[in-house]
This record gives sequence, structure tokens and C-alpha cells, in this order.
Amino acid sequence: MPQKAKAIGYILTAAFFFALMTTFVKLAGDLPSMQKSFFRNFVAFFIALICLLRSKEKLLHDKRNIPGLIARSLFGTLGIFCNYYAIDRLLLSDANMLNKLSPFFAIIASYFLLNEKVSLRQACCILLAFIGSLFIIKPTGGFDDSFAAFLGLIGGICAGIAYTFVRKVSKHGERGPFIVLFFSGFSCLSALPFLVFQYHPMTMAQLGSLLCAGLSAAIAQFAITAAYAHAPAKEISIFDYTQVIFSAIIGFFLFDQLPDRYSIIGYLIICSVSVFTFYKDNPQLFHKQKPIS
Repeated sequence: MPQKAKAIGYILTAAFFFALMTTFVKLAGDLPSMQKSFFRNFVAFFIALICLLRSKEKLLHDKRNIPGLIARSLFGTLGIFCNYYAIDRLLLSDANMLNKLSPFFAIIASYFLLNEKVSLRQACCILLAFIGSLFIIKPTGGFDDSFAAFLGLIGGICAGIAYTFVRKVSKHGERGPFIVLFFSGFSCLSALPFLVFQYHPMTMAQLGSLLCAGLSAAIAQFAITAAYAHAPAKEISIFDYTQVIFSAIIGFFLFDQLPDRYSIIGYLIICSVSVFTFYKDNPQLFHKQKPIS
């Protein structure tokens, strides 16, 4: 299977489990953002650690990757904190809109950090996918001067930059489990002081929801790391928008949320653009090769 096809499979997997993670965070109820952030990465840290301990290879591939790993962890952690802050204080649709700007910033950051060029067709497809997401999340536009909205925007920027550093260290030989381990450990340590001073007692149901959120986030982190290790952001980031479709499906079955006509238009735009992009970037999968006579 071509590397690009693998990357698309990984990013679709990540989108599904990120949607599942959001569902479990919603089910956890009213808890501090930092507490939710801590559990998001706590489970991922131990899963990555087990994977690495079972491997015979050394943990760090190259010491020269440490600056990139720190940058990935710093921007990723800031992205999580800002996103959770925005979710707790804005309408969920507005917070999601701001977070869905991350693919744009991943492409922009890849251009400057990795010299990965972007074609006009790819740029137009990404723009169409973003327009489709706007049909689904329907932002109210009533948060222009809000500090929470500003942090939500910063979160989207940080997430996009973090994904770029994932690809950078992956291209230099760093393995996915170690990238996830480094990032998860960094995020847990960053959230620990807030957890100590702002800890809220939890019911068993809330604890179970956060542990499931952490497990979903771990799978998504492994998948998104593998995706950006296999292909440039400009070729696969468009498929990250399928998260809103997965969220809509989960919301329908769990919360009896029925999408309106605008959401359905958004789903059709995203699916159509995704299929078109996959077809144009992988023509060999759709055309049978003529046998050599």
C-alpha cells in the first residue's frame, strides 16, 4: 500500500478516536479543564511506555531530535490547554471551529519548517473542506472580543505547528511511540500543578469517562503521529475534517442529536472534496495497469 494511502487511513482513525475522546470528555461533566487535560495524556503515556519497553530498540533515536520533540510537546500542550479552556467557556460549535483551523496552520508551518510546497488545487480543496465544516458547526460570530475565543484560536495555531514538528522528527528517524511518550509526559507534568491545587472529587462514572477519554486520545495520538510520519500535511490534513462527521454520527446515537440541512450540506462537501483529493493524489489505485504483451 502506498505511503499516502496509509497516512490517510491513519488520519481517519485519529479523527474517529478524537471524536470519541470529545464524547467521553462531554460525558465526564463539570470538571476543571486541567483535570480533563491530565487524564487525556495520562493513559497515553503508559500505553506508549509499554510499547517502548517491549521493543528492543533504544528509546531516543537521535539526540538532535530533542529540540523538535520539545517544540512538538510545548505547542501540543499549549494547544490542548487552550482548546479545553475554550470548550469550557464558549459554545461547543464555536470552540470546534477555532480548533479546526489547525490543518491550515499545519500546512503553513510545513511550508516554513519543512519547505513542503502547496499546489493551488490542494489549497482550494482545503478551503472547500473548511467551508464545509462551517456549514456543520455554524459559528455564531458573537465572540470577536472574547479572551476565550482568542485562546481557542491560539490552540488551533499551536496544534497545527505541533503536527508539523511530528513530521519533522519522524523524518529524522524518531519512532511514533517515543514521540507520543515524550509529548504525553510533558503534558502531564505541565498539568500536574494545576491538578494538585484545583482537583475536584470525581464519581466512578466521571473517572471511567476520563479514562476512556484518555484511551481514545492515546489511540488517536498514535494514529495522528503515524499519519504525519507517512505523508506531508498538505496531502492528508484535509481528511482531519472527517472528525466533525464522526462526531455527528456519535451525537445522533448517544445524544439523539439530528443534523439539520446545513450540516448535511457540510457532510456532502467534506466527503466530496476528500474523495476528489484522494483520487487526484492516488490515480494508480483507480486505473488498472495494462498487461505487458
